Amino acid sequence: MENKAASSVIGSADAPYTNALARRYGLAEASYAVTHPSLPNYMALTSGSTEGITGDCWPCTVPARNLIDQLAGAGISWRAYLESVPSACYRGEGSAGYAAKHNPFIHYRDVAGSPIRCKLLVGFAALRSDLRRDTLPSFAWITPNLCDDTHDCGVSTGDRFLARTVPALLHELGPHGFLVITWDEGVGAGGCCAGAAAGGRIATIVAGPDVRAGARSREPLDHYGVLATIEQAFGLGRLGAAADSANGTLDPLFRSPPRLRG
Repeated sequence: MENKAASSVIGSADAPYTNALARRYGLAEASYAVTHPSLPNYMALTSGSTEGITGDCWPCTVPARNLIDQLAGAGISWRAYLESVPSACYRGEGSAGYAAKHNPFIHYRDVAGSPIRCKLLVGFAALRSDLRRDTLPSFAWITPNLCDDTHDCGVSTGDRFLARTVPALLHELGPHGFLVITWDEGVGAGGCCAGAAAGGRIATIVAGPDVRAGARSREPLDHYGVLATIEQAFGLGRLGAAADSANGTLDPLFRSPPRLRG
């Protein structure tokens, strides 16, 4: 999700579904974006570094090790679902609500330059099909379009998107899977985590059968900490700043640290 301070979402009458999820599952109350604007946050969340990117550049790619390298190396299935993308492995800057700045994977050379990997950057028709057929990969990334993610539209629009999208995802999690809902950046320069994060406070919610009901964590957390949680769950090493414990983790919201394999 995009460009909203935590205070604009949590407790807002415009986000009844989102707040119901937060009450039922877990909420990181001290969650912060790494920086501004969008793209560096997406890179941080998927590689443990902003990779020197300071703006929403296009075209730009980096030769950086990333989460896809880790998943592929461990034989873990993955797919990125990008709402309104015109076609799989689309290489344009934007179209009909899709924006490359909200698709980190097209900015990694070893993803964009690989026909096998790039074809796994797909649209929402594939998401609907995979949900219907019970064929979601082990790791699924979901980017809504510029309206549904609240970048160009209000909190209520994003809440309606979550209300129609999340239930089917929760149904497919299995006994130990989890879903993270987070925003790329907040408002202002609020931060945490020994100065690693300065992109404003954001809402980060985690849902799943192993999440403590109504859990709240006041421990500082940034995008690197979310990445660390995902890597830990899959038994992977830590990329970049995800290895720094100062950047937090979602562990306090679980009954025990999540383990999907390893």
